[in-house]
Amino acid sequence: MNFLAHLALSGENPDILVGNLMGDFVKGRLGGCYPAEVRLGLQLHRKIDRFAEDNRHFIRSRYRLDRRFGLFRGALVDLFYDHFLARNWRLYHAEPLVPFIRHCHGIVETYRQILPEPLAQRLPELFGNWLPSYAEVEGIDGVLKRMSARFSRPNPLAGGADELERHYPVLEDDFLLFYPELQHHVADLLRMG
Repeated sequence: MNFLAHLALSGENPDILVGNLMGDFVKGRLGGCYPAEVRLGLQLHRKIDRFAEDNRHFIRSRYRLDRRFGLFRGALVDLFYDHFLARNWRLYHAEPLVPFIRHCHGIVETYRQILPEPLAQRLPELFGNWLPSYAEVEGIDGVLKRMSARFSRPNPLAGGADELERHYPVLEDDFLLFYPELQHHVADLLRMG
């Protein structure tokens, strides 16, 4: 999943929220590099990603996308699912989306000293531009174009929003089946500690 889902699934613990957000920026063994509950958040991030990769709805969404996207199909579905989460936010969360994003930003800023530098540098863009724009296809298009430009080699990411629009209803149906399953899975993980 992408940033919004990881934030939304973190529960009430700020350490877990920060660790869950950091997941894409921390690779390998966790050791004692971070406080214990931040490590729990990092582990939660990895378990969420593993659940998504193995989930039948997520897999179906990946295969709906044109083969030219190759290994990027999973990343596209991650972002598309964040779009559908933003569009359907009120189905899953009582707090409105924009205040939720602001609240998370405030929490993450207080942990800036332990954030991986690439994430720390992206915080203004992530919370000021990306997450608030996820609910619109134009916002997803902008994120994909910026992602595409970061690669030194040519890649198809800049055309991803067209693929979202082409398969919009069926991808949204996949997401609406997937997300409650993910919520239940994460609730179980958080209960078990």
